[in-house]
Amino acid sequence: MKKENSETKEKKKHKFLKRLLWIGLPILVLIALIVPTNKYIEVPGTTEPVNQMITVDGKKDTGKGNFYLTTVQIAQANLAMIIYSHFNSFSTIYSAEDLMGSMDSAQYDLVNQFYMQTAQNTAVYQAFKQAKMPYELKYDGVYVLDIAKNSTFKNKLQIADTVTEVNGKTFKSSAEMMKYIQSQKVGGDVNIKVTRIDGKDYSFDGKFVKISTGKTGIGISLVDHTEVVSTPKVKIDAGSIGGPSAGMMFTLEIYNQITGKDLRNGREIAGTGTIETDGTIGQIGGVDKKIATASKEGAEIFLVPDSGSKKADDNNYLAAKEAAKKLKTSMKIIPVKTLDDAITYLETGKVND
Repeated sequence: MKKENSETKEKKKHKFLKRLLWIGLPILVLIALIVPTNKYIEVPGTTEPVNQMITVDGKKDTGKGNFYLTTVQIAQANLAMIIYSHFNSFSTIYSAEDLMGSMDSAQYDLVNQFYMQTAQNTAVYQAFKQAKMPYELKYDGVYVLDIAKNSTFKNKLQIADTVTEVNGKTFKSSAEMMKYIQSQKVGGDVNIKVTRIDGKDYSFDGKFVKISTGKTGIGISLVDHTEVVSTPKVKIDAGSIGGPSAGMMFTLEIYNQITGKDLRNGREIAGTGTIETDGTIGQIGGVDKKIATASKEGAEIFLVPDSGSKKADDNNYLAAKEAAKKLKTSMKIIPVKTLDDAITYLETGKVND
């Protein structure tokens, strides 16, 4: 039997490697496209007209121009997305811990729903306060922000639940609720009534426990859940959008409607920033991506929080200017520190110092 010469062996080897490449490469590409990693990617999201989300006395704003909120899109990243992010300056990769801390994705989504609900409520409050129109703050209970490991409600409560009753008692403030709870004995029976963020009501039984301060509690971190009752009535429906960053734009749209002023004057005005109870505009994340989506959709003006810091990492305004420069956009980047700043600019074109 004759032995194969070296040239024949090389041809067979080359043929085998070629076949392996044709089979293996598509598999590797498929893996890169469909297999998720433990990383998350943040990219520019959408630019949404706020006047389509808000009704005052059952009516939508039909005036010329628009106020827009802006979003980022976050998704679990596959290998292809991670590679893509290295070539796109308007995308950021985060670890799960960097993005969500100790929360899982379900808890993270609930927290963002809580932030959105709070932003909407604060927006109504600030708009009516700014307009010097009457409103009432109605106490609805306490939001659940965290649940202690020793709480007997650990596997019952969810973050962003509202506790409305304790042992059949209702309260006028969280301080009044805590005073009652702290008067009870550790180990005693307790029933709580809860309204979930989707509006459904639940009743849970558990025990009073000793909390970290040594006092009696039910083992939750909390904050007041108040609702603004106003005339005319304001309703906001932002769909599945979460987080607090639309607060300023909600406030401007509500103020525009209840006062009858025309702050937009036919202009396309986008922006971002939280609205705080004292009227300040708070910093947000992903401002460069929000500049990108607003510019793409043709916004003329972008209102952005100005913290006063000289570092872009700590000041949305500086980061927004850098992003606008990269994009070579003609969109005006306007710094605002308070709701007054935003209204002053829209009315006069002047930027407050």
